[in-house]
Amino acid sequence: MAGLYHLARLNDRWFRLDEALDVAYQLGLPVDGRYVSGCLLEFQIYIQGGRSAWVWFQELLGVTPPPSQVQKYAVNCSLFQETFGECPDGADDETVRRYVRAYIMMLLGTQLFADKSGNRVHIRWLPYVARLEEMGTYSWGSAALAWLYRCMCRVANRHVVKLAGPLQLLQSWIFWRFPLFRPAGYETFSWPLASRWSGYNPSGSEKGPRVQMWRLRIDRLQDREFIWMPYSSPDVLQVVHPEALEHRHMALWRSVTSLIYFAVIEWHQIDRVLPQFGGVQPVRVPP
Repeated sequence: MAGLYHLARLNDRWFRLDEALDVAYQLGLPVDGRYVSGCLLEFQIYIQGGRSAWVWFQELLGVTPPPSQVQKYAVNCSLFQETFGECPDGADDETVRRYVRAYIMMLLGTQLFADKSGNRVHIRWLPYVARLEEMGTYSWGSAALAWLYRCMCRVANRHVVKLAGPLQLLQSWIFWRFPLFRPAGYETFSWPLASRWSGYNPSGSEKGPRVQMWRLRIDRLQDREFIWMPYSSPDVLQVVHPEALEHRHMALWRSVTSLIYFAVIEWHQIDRVLPQFGGVQPVRVPP
């Protein structure tokens, strides 16, 4: 109902923390819907009756986080893991809904819209989980893409050393389009397409030499070593969810429009990557 089922299926255990067209195919997220935005602070102005955000938190999740677990408007993931790690057998509907709200907040806060800490969840998601029935009406895919674009822009600054955002989306995009960079032994795939790499766990040893090796491979990259249209093969099309192929989605993939995620606004400039849609790229005009 929330439109996040396929994303949840990518997790092989509870609350795992992992490092437009592509978002729909790789993560199975909806791209057709309302933009994801809202308030980031002063929640009491927008909550009916002017209640504190933490009173609202308690009403929706059944717990009040202690001060030691709160940093401004973010709650430590450990509170969610300890409190909502396993839904009890025979739980009533309201208890189940509390666990669902907690799970969705963790899913959004650590999988799609993670910050560089990787261990906190912002309470900006309270207005969304308060209305679970409406969550499937939002364009989670475009919001995730906007956040990834912004995080990649920030990490280009030489003083920034960590990359935040939906990194499993970025990693899967690289593996699908650059065969030279793929890990060996991952030839079978299903829906969503990012699940193809679910067992991949790279070694953390010899990081320095590996970085130098990959930089050299990128420098020597040839045009034939990039796949412009990896989703057009029959093998891929037969596992794609039918909803992703509906005309309303395909029309959005081809549109030049804004991607919105709260205060982040990025452009979906499909006119600059026409070969990804079988087109011929003319000389680019200024963005």
